[in-house]
Amino acid sequence: MLRGLYTAASGMYASQRKTEMLSNNMGNAQTPGYKADHAYSRAFPEMLLDRIDSSGMTRNQRVGSLHTGVYVQEIIPRFIQGDLRQTDRTTDLALSDRGMGNVLFSIEQDGQVKYTRNGRFTVDSSGYLTTESGYYVLDENSNRILLNSDQFQVDGEGRIIENGAQVARLRLAVSENPETLLKEGDGMYRTENGELLPLAANQTYEVSQGFIEGSNVDLTRSMTDMLTAYRAFEANQKVLQAYDKSLDKAVNEIGRLNG
Repeated sequence: MLRGLYTAASGMYASQRKTEMLSNNMGNAQTPGYKADHAYSRAFPEMLLDRIDSSGMTRNQRVGSLHTGVYVQEIIPRFIQGDLRQTDRTTDLALSDRGMGNVLFSIEQDGQVKYTRNGRFTVDSSGYLTTESGYYVLDENSNRILLNSDQFQVDGEGRIIENGAQVARLRLAVSENPETLLKEGDGMYRTENGELLPLAANQTYEVSQGFIEGSNVDLTRSMTDMLTAYRAFEANQKVLQAYDKSLDKAVNEIGRLNG
């Protein structure tokens, strides 16, 4: 019976983690470049039960298998491109890459190179192109981009032009397996070993100025998944309550009769 308690409790915990993940997705539905997280659940290994006689010896009589619950094995972002929204701001940039979502801007954050799909940039007081959080946008040589003003042009290949002359080119990186990137705050990602991602030289992409990429959160599906997770939590909770009542009866009623 105690195994059943553990099984129900694991189901409740897995449902809770899914609910938290979905709440975070829905809260970031309007965040530019946000990639929705997806949870992947897995069952614990099954246990085989054998019958044991009064002497404590195991008989060759197989009772059957016992499920031991589920757990959320991993939560990873889904790299599919979101819709582009026109803003007409010269510092807003969006990436289009055949819907794959694996071409990313390179950002300098706390001395490390990070990556993002959020192209809502600005020019700081020193003239550097930065994210809204103040992190530097990098050029193809991994240097910070210094501009004279926010009145610049960016072509489809990421070249930044001021007064008719090219002053820099965005460092656009590509990840062949973006699911392996580690997710951080402010829409940032990093590689596990800190190595630089290669330039997206051989990729088909386009930079659109005056646009931002919206999140790829499907609110309708997220709400449906949220209700499913709630129902799964409640079902496991009722199982847990049923086990609790059975244990209460065994202790307070059966134990009294035996005494």
